[in-house]
Amino acid sequence: MADLIRTIKQTVRDLRPYSLAANHAVVKLNQNENPWGVPEAIRTETFRRLEKCSWSRYPGFLPTQLHRRLAAFTGWDPEGITAGNGSNELIQALMMVAIERGKRVLISEPTFALYRQIATILGGEVISVPLTDQLTYNVNLLRTQMESSSPDLTILCSPNNPTGCLVTESELASLLEVSRGLIVIDEAYHEFSEQSLKSLLSRNPNLVILRTFSKAMAMAGLRVGYLLAAPELVSEIRKGLLPYNLNVISQTAAEVALDLYDEQVKPLVKRLIEERERLYDQLRSIPGLKPVPSRANFILVSSTIPPRRVFTELLDRGILIRDVSSYPMLSNHFRVSVGRPEENDALLFALNEICKREAVNQ
Repeated sequence: MADLIRTIKQTVRDLRPYSLAANHAVVKLNQNENPWGVPEAIRTETFRRLEKCSWSRYPGFLPTQLHRRLAAFTGWDPEGITAGNGSNELIQALMMVAIERGKRVLISEPTFALYRQIATILGGEVISVPLTDQLTYNVNLLRTQMESSSPDLTILCSPNNPTGCLVTESELASLLEVSRGLIVIDEAYHEFSEQSLKSLLSRNPNLVILRTFSKAMAMAGLRVGYLLAAPELVSEIRKGLLPYNLNVISQTAAEVALDLYDEQVKPLVKRLIEERERLYDQLRSIPGLKPVPSRANFILVSSTIPPRRVFTELLDRGILIRDVSSYPMLSNHFRVSVGRPEENDALLFALNEICKREAVNQ
């Protein structure tokens, strides 16, 4: 077996796998999912349309009908759109066609760990610029790094996971001015920020926008994402995708969600934003905790109690959060997804008890 393992690239063997422990809890606040789930009207219409589908036949080589619906939804050329099995597949496909040994990938950390992992597996050189002390993007430092190292690809998450900070339109425009490579903006959480950087696409053929149905659309279990870019670029990125990559059930559900977005999804997004602000305000009042301002559907929290202890004590109470203390700059932080009001109340009650007991014991 040792001889076989040596056939695996050393860079891969050196990596920690991107994974999540299979913990279970009544209150699940660890994966930034939509707490209300798919609206019943979307489920019903999806099942109705699926009655007409032949499950024994392959779907289209490309999900052309979904691309057309996404074009109408986003106002972008359908030839400049490609859907995938979650936005993660599209990140991988994009990097597969763009990154090889000697190519440089610029990221800003802490951020979504998969960016570094995929780039490393493909042999790319990862250049990392830290966030500011306030855990916001340091655009001046990013711009300086672009000018000095000329990265082939820059990928930024906006809102950023796990910090919730944004890249503004003027900041991205500043980066596009100096970039000689691709700039990818991962907008997995953009609905909760009520901001998108898509308006810069038409003037910048080196810009790529990634989005997902997993968060605001409440379809994490169906794995649907999409990418917006110049048509010439998309035709190359599609070479990194497997044929028939998106199953007919996921395609159909995504089309229905787009059809009913304003009526069914938008109100839930608004409720979640309101609940995020309430949760943030309440977390600020708990001694020993300091929440970081967020424009996503989660909140990063600095804690005077070791995050692993907070995680374990909450799990004992049936509440599951994300310990992110292994991330750069986040050794004293944990992250909580915004849940339903009663879930957030259970979290707040538990954190109040844990922090008060800690204060008494000190």
